[in-house]
Amino acid sequence: MRVRESTSNTRERIKTVALELFTEQGYEKTSLREIAERLDVTKAALYYHFKSKDEIVNSFVEDRLDRLDDLVAWAEAQPATLTTRRAIIGRYADTMCAGQYPSVMRFFEQNQTALRSLAAGQRMRERMFQLANLLCGDDDSPEAQLRAALALFSVHSSWFGVRAPGLTDQERREVALKVADELIAAIGPPRPTTPADRPPAQVGSESRSPRRSTLATGDQSNSGARVNPRR
Repeated sequence: MRVRESTSNTRERIKTVALELFTEQGYEKTSLREIAERLDVTKAALYYHFKSKDEIVNSFVEDRLDRLDDLVAWAEAQPATLTTRRAIIGRYADTMCAGQYPSVMRFFEQNQTALRSLAAGQRMRERMFQLANLLCGDDDSPEAQLRAALALFSVHSSWFGVRAPGLTDQERREVALKVADELIAAIGPPRPTTPADRPPAQVGSESRSPRRSTLATGDQSNSGARVNPRR
């Protein structure tokens, strides 16, 4: 049991230190040797747990993917309502705020180019699109798709996009949820078009057209009346 606990603790230390270096220096500029040196372990000890940087990235994303899968499964069983959309965003925020995930999101933000080819990055994007589709519900308009994506982005981007000093994690979460709620509140099935929805300019142009025709006719008749007496 002690051996397992020691192994687990070592893996977590490796993930923590690797994440720090990836965020500080960038994924591509960080080597396994540097990770081992900061941990004060041999490269052989590091290789015992992780054979590559890709494996490290996949490891600290894996548990988050499991949580997102649970959220997707729950959301798929709910009705497509504003209440459900708000619940999805709330649960998503809880997932983003758990453990090291804020650091993971900073890492993703700062290393997007390098992560495009990594399986972890691709799988995260897939889950994001799944959640965005669930937020859209029956509204398949481009506006709804963009609002849904921005609502999700506002939650995890609050960890690097909001720079207010002294902001607590709870306050940061509340700011993110407020912005997200403004976006998802505008998502919904399209409203049937009525005459009142027509732009005023179109109505005005139609009403002015007959008057121009009448004036033109009147000018011609008056002109004819003035010419006849001279004849």
